[in-house]
Amino acid sequence: MPQAPDLFVVCKNCGSEVSSYVTECPYCGTRLRKRAPKLDAPELTEGRRRRARAARAPRLGKLRSGEIPGIRVDAAHKPIATVVFAVACALGTIALAVYSASQVAVVGPIDGEWWRVATAPFFADNLWYATSCIFTIVLFGSLLERRHGPLVVALVFCAAGMGGIAAAAALETVPLAVGANGAALGLLGAWVVRPVLETRRGEEPEADLVGVAVIAAVLLLMPLVVLEASPTAGAAGLLIGLLAGAALSRR
Repeated sequence: MPQAPDLFVVCKNCGSEVSSYVTECPYCGTRLRKRAPKLDAPELTEGRRRRARAARAPRLGKLRSGEIPGIRVDAAHKPIATVVFAVACALGTIALAVYSASQVAVVGPIDGEWWRVATAPFFADNLWYATSCIFTIVLFGSLLERRHGPLVVALVFCAAGMGGIAAAAALETVPLAVGANGAALGLLGAWVVRPVLETRRGEEPEADLVGVAVIAAVLLLMPLVVLEASPTAGAAGLLIGLLAGAALSRR
């Protein structure tokens, strides 16, 4: 460790005590040394250390639209699958405006044509019914897909939508059961499990559960005014979605 210099020196010309950090005597102007001794500045050294540590620390890039600080929006979690299913349901509704339901996707006594179980969720003859289902699919499908990815949305949609239609074909005698009410309620049920569990733990849920309940009630009661909407398909789809949401909450 270097020895600290003296605070004062004596001018050889006038005998006055002056600071050792000046080069000339302030009283007589005699030159005392060529240059002043260097100052030890530990606080500057510490400042350099802090700046070096800050430079080595990782930094987040500029936030993009819809991105939360510290959480990057993954391109794979954009609602691609949700958009595909919503567009398919919209195209099915347009198709039924041109062709009859018996030509496209009537499900009831299916007479061995089980492939109609897979196609029936994409068709609806009532515009308001189709709009309600597509709105619910877009809303809760996109939320679920941003949380878990497109594969989960695809599995829930197929299991709830097609499973609901299959249940309607097996349990109902009405020769018409089309529409995506089972798929829409399945996506809603899979997403709502997490906010419900947060509420039970005393936490603040991430959504208004009253609004979610209203949407679910509209779809469950849709068969009262729309003949092609099956209550069995809706109830079965919601049950499948809730089971899927319970399984996802354990991940």
